[in-house]
Amino acid sequence: MSIKKRNILTKFRLHNNVSTLILWAAMLSLALLCISCSREHDKSASVNTLPSVTYRLKWLFNASAAGDIWALKAGFFKKAGINVTVREGGAEQDAITEILMGRAMFGTASADQVIRAVTKGADIVVLAQIFQSNPLQWIYFANKTREIARPNDLKGLTVGITFGGNDEAIFNALMKKYGLTENSINLYAVHYDYAPFWKHKVALWPVYKNTEGIVLQEKMAKQGDKAGFFDPERYGIKFVANSLITSRRAWQENPLLVKKFASALIAAWISALDEKNIKRTAEAVHAYDTDTPVAIIIRQLESTRRFVMPPETGPGSIDTAAWQQTADIMFQQGLVTKRLDVREIIVSNALSDALPQKCISTDPTGSLNIYVKTQR
Repeated sequence: MSIKKRNILTKFRLHNNVSTLILWAAMLSLALLCISCSREHDKSASVNTLPSVTYRLKWLFNASAAGDIWALKAGFFKKAGINVTVREGGAEQDAITEILMGRAMFGTASADQVIRAVTKGADIVVLAQIFQSNPLQWIYFANKTREIARPNDLKGLTVGITFGGNDEAIFNALMKKYGLTENSINLYAVHYDYAPFWKHKVALWPVYKNTEGIVLQEKMAKQGDKAGFFDPERYGIKFVANSLITSRRAWQENPLLVKKFASALIAAWISALDEKNIKRTAEAVHAYDTDTPVAIIIRQLESTRRFVMPPETGPGSIDTAAWQQTADIMFQQGLVTKRLDVREIIVSNALSDALPQKCISTDPTGSLNIYVKTQR
């Protein structure tokens, strides 16, 4: 064979080899692309097959919703196998109404809201009590008001009341228990304007100590004043605050989903308020509550921890006696027309089966290896 023909044949073989390599590379790339697409499809399909629920809060996003926000941010609901949409509450966005209308499966409500609804026929059940004690207290200038060491020290002072609000029910119960009358205490109808408080026309102003109470306390300190707080619970008036609720039908028809949701939420609250996570939690809350600085939110969360996770009770525990006292106060004051045995609406095992009574993890990644102790 001539040299010329040999060179031509060699070039032809090289060309074929290169073409073959290119073809194989293309096929490999296509195969990898198909595998990747398949995985993405499987992942998408997996997410889409998770049950989706809506959770309506009692109020706006702030430090009192830290655990709810953290459950989303740290993936607690997803780890429990649930797609959750969390929506703000408010005067026009009542969680109980949303549940009854089928627009939400879960909600947060205070005991008085639940008791009013149930005594009117709403079939609502309580799964967990988020706040173990009520943060609703009365703030006052401790350096300008006489010492308030007991309820009788309120005599002669002007006390702010939100007429129609649960602070009115709480204060009326306090007055009745300690024999105080409107002749001995001046009651002042409060609104959103704090001017009467700053001008010392009203001595005690109702606030949620863990949120607006921290903001007011900070302002008072900047002007050289000291804040004091009058807490009705210290004097035996227990009026239950935020609790987790759902419909009785949801609990009866899908108890596993309900338990997963409730357990994930309480686990998120424990994680959110852990010292190791507090700054990240504050940043997560600030993403929604942009008007409040992170530094203030951190202080609010530290205060919230004392209401959600007191050392004497387990997070999520339902204080049946406090619920019954709330119901009795409301009946005695004519706020509801019939007595309620709260044991009929309390689910005692919404957490205990799903969260073994072990320990509390502080994993900042939001691991579900977090357990709470529930009261029987």
